[in-house]
Amino acid sequence: MSKAFPIAAAVVLLAIALGVFLGWPSVMPSSQADGPAPQSAAAETNIQPPAELHQGLGSLPYLTHARTRSVCAENPTGAKGKGGMAVPDPADPAPPVSARAADELGQGWKVRPFLRVNKGQTATLMDVDGPGVIQHIWIVEGISQTNVLRFYWDGEATPSIEVPVPEFFAVGHGKFAPVTSLAVVVNPSNALNCYWPMPFRKHARVTLTNESPSEDLNLLAYQIDYTQTEVPANAGYFHAQFRRARTDRQNPYVILDGVRGHGRYVGTFLSWTQLSAGWFGEGEIKFFVDGDKDFPTICGTGTEDYFCFSYGFPQRPVSGPYTGTTLAASDSGKLPSFWSLYRWHIMDPICFDRDLRVTIQALGWRGAKYKKLSDDVASVAYWYQDTPHAPLPRLPSLKDRMVPVLPPPAASSEGK
Repeated sequence: MSKAFPIAAAVVLLAIALGVFLGWPSVMPSSQADGPAPQSAAAETNIQPPAELHQGLGSLPYLTHARTRSVCAENPTGAKGKGGMAVPDPADPAPPVSARAADELGQGWKVRPFLRVNKGQTATLMDVDGPGVIQHIWIVEGISQTNVLRFYWDGEATPSIEVPVPEFFAVGHGKFAPVTSLAVVVNPSNALNCYWPMPFRKHARVTLTNESPSEDLNLLAYQIDYTQTEVPANAGYFHAQFRRARTDRQNPYVILDGVRGHGRYVGTFLSWTQLSAGWFGEGEIKFFVDGDKDFPTICGTGTEDYFCFSYGFPQRPVSGPYTGTTLAASDSGKLPSFWSLYRWHIMDPICFDRDLRVTIQALGWRGAKYKKLSDDVASVAYWYQDTPHAPLPRLPSLKDRMVPVLPPPAASSEGK
């Protein structure tokens, strides 16, 4: 054996290790048990996505020609050299909180740091041309389920994201709880942050609607940081969908359905309201992938198992990089018990080529037997996919979003 062989092998191993550290797509061969894996556009052309789609410590040394931009109340267009240009307007009849505090200081001195969104109004937070990638979103709006975020990519007529503001940032039940994860960070007292990368090619529009019939949003603070950069052909669009139902009407509970296209499922957030004493988390989560009908390809073993815990949830908040239970809930405390649970599939996305359906059973443990439960579950599903996407189902009404506990079905034994 020549000396060149071990040297070459060492170089290959070093390249693989470096690629793992920097988050490069894998070039190792996949299993052939289910047939050959489809080749992505990046693999076929050997083009690495830009650094803006590989956020993280390992990507920072790599210099690019991307241009960083940010939209906020002080620079609503994100245009270069256009921040902080607002002029005091004492004649404004309904200004945001503290809007008059800079009247004597004038232009350039925190004249328009916030927005006001009155009842029934929609504010446009972002309306920019692409290509680009949203990298970070920060919002302070008071943790209200009356406010709904909608994201529209590349001029689409229906949103790819339609979620009440708190739930989009893994805050359930209208109850603030700190979150310290890689994709979402929630800091006191109600600072909502997300770091999901969101590429767009032609256009990005983000709106916030105040659906309250009586309450104005007097202070909306926000900042959306993005880069103007190329977007590779195989980059999917970010999607998120909110649902809520009683499990005596729908069991298994449907987290996601009707997805058509090629994509990756990347996260689940559950706001689970436990309505009966005892352990509630025996239900299996199931991923029906690419034509699965009666039985799924991926089947979990229990609710806490899916969220990467074991033998129940701790009776204290836990928030980690990929998983968490963020409220001080208890399965033996006073009812109802409110749980906020998240799992981000950052390291283990669920890949699908044609379609996807995700469900979870509401199943408890009573007297050494499994028992179907009548609980109240709300959820947000997060995924990337190509276009066009199927229209999202109708967002639950404001009444159904705001009520602490959904009423049971009037006359139904379904799910019992």
